[in-house]
Amino acid sequence: MHRLHTALLTLSLSLPVAAQQVRPIDELSRGSLLICGGGGLSKEIYDRFVRLAGGEAARIVVIPTANSRAGDSKADFKKRFSDYGMLSLDVLHTKDRERADAPAFLAPLVKATGVWFIGGQQSRLSAAYQGTKVEAAVRAVVARGGIVGGSSAGAAIQSRVMIAGGRTEPKMAKGLDLLPGCIIDQHFTARKRLARLVQAVKLHPALVGFGIDEKTALWVQGRRLEVLGEGSVTVVIAASKHRPQRIEVLKAQAGRRGPDLLTLRRAARLRASGHDHAFEPKKPVVPSGTLILVGGGAVSKEVWRRFLAAAGGEKASIVVVPTAAGSARGAERIVRLLEGMAPIAVTVLHETDRAKIDDAEFLAPLREATGIWFGGGRQWRLVDAYEGTKALQLFHDVLKRGGVIGGSSAGTSIQGEFMARGNPLGNREVFIEGYEKGFGFFPGAAIDQHFSQRGRMPDLKRLMRTYPRLLGIGIDESTGIIVRRHRFEVVGPGRVFVCQNATWGELSAGQTYTMSPKSKKRGEHKRPVR
Repeated sequence: MHRLHTALLTLSLSLPVAAQQVRPIDELSRGSLLICGGGGLSKEIYDRFVRLAGGEAARIVVIPTANSRAGDSKADFKKRFSDYGMLSLDVLHTKDRERADAPAFLAPLVKATGVWFIGGQQSRLSAAYQGTKVEAAVRAVVARGGIVGGSSAGAAIQSRVMIAGGRTEPKMAKGLDLLPGCIIDQHFTARKRLARLVQAVKLHPALVGFGIDEKTALWVQGRRLEVLGEGSVTVVIAASKHRPQRIEVLKAQAGRRGPDLLTLRRAARLRASGHDHAFEPKKPVVPSGTLILVGGGAVSKEVWRRFLAAAGGEKASIVVVPTAAGSARGAERIVRLLEGMAPIAVTVLHETDRAKIDDAEFLAPLREATGIWFGGGRQWRLVDAYEGTKALQLFHDVLKRGGVIGGSSAGTSIQGEFMARGNPLGNREVFIEGYEKGFGFFPGAAIDQHFSQRGRMPDLKRLMRTYPRLLGIGIDESTGIIVRRHRFEVVGPGRVFVCQNATWGELSAGQTYTMSPKSKKRGEHKRPVR
């Protein structure tokens, strides 16, 4: 009987469709940040801040503590927002950390929809507020959908690892951790601070560096980045054993988003980990169980028959994971198909809240599963949901006890140790640093899909030139491969293209391929690729 996990029902009832699409790990909550590099900021930047704070209904708190004149008339610090007609505008300043924890002092922040940090010396802000209830209250503004902005020192304070001074050798301190996983520098080009940011990132290689020019702002909402203003934002990611230092300059382009924040952060963490699976892959052997990988399009009855047989036939316990599609809508068709083939238990598991994914109730069907099917969509959604969770280990356990894992399209690419087409901003690029790690059911492999139909041979060739130690596989639509140990068999009407150790081959239905180049048995065949 078909079982749909209750977490899906709760999610569907409580969230709009757009919110159900994806909930990336450790992204900012509902609100946003406006991180400005100093100098004279344009009306466009202030307009963005006020609009996102609620316009005339905004409740804005200005914090001038970084400024040497912070103790002067509060009216001076209200001027920049005086033309917006807001009814609620407060200025908060103290150097007393005990006062920063007092309920009366915190009261304006509790109701604030926007907080603005005036420029000056960021060390003053850190000394006054880091680790106090003010820090927690400011972060809560973002969590409930408001905006926090600031310029110069008010930009630097927004990262936990904070550059507090220094010319080329940065002096590091603690900021407010509004933008996790990052380091922020400001007055960037005008004060020639590239060397300083490069050194800061070198000291903290798991973090992404953002250098923001004067008269320029970086708007951050969730995982979205957008540059506003006259200058540029420079992204710095530290070098690793296999990858050179990465420096990327972002310019303002009206309404156009920049790179994906979570992708940048994942790239930095990968480099800092000390192991790069793309350059140091495992041997392409599946030690136990069976993998079934389909290149998208219609999945043939033969593939479903082989999947069900590998899962135990009428004794099978199947879990369908449709998370790549962003919802469970398409899973019903798969459930009906499988239940029509045999009287088996089929459970649909779809969740994007990582805390719920590790809940015992959610995990229970996986502990008994003999087969898992990953549906199509976008494979990065699977990574965001399941990477590092107990569920991922239980996926692997299905193979260890001799079960089967199958999938189509995104559900195929996710199975490789290397994940093709992981860019959250689109599927045109065959690889993007930060989303190159799949679930590793197929060690040492990178699998692309919709292969001939979408003309993806040039992409796979580029991938293999970049990462020549991988086993590269391209699978046509309505075509699949069945993998056991060191061999796979082709099923379906299309073709499968393989590259291993710079040798290319082409296979069709009924042919097999051995991943070890020294072993080629009767019945195996490879046609050269031109």
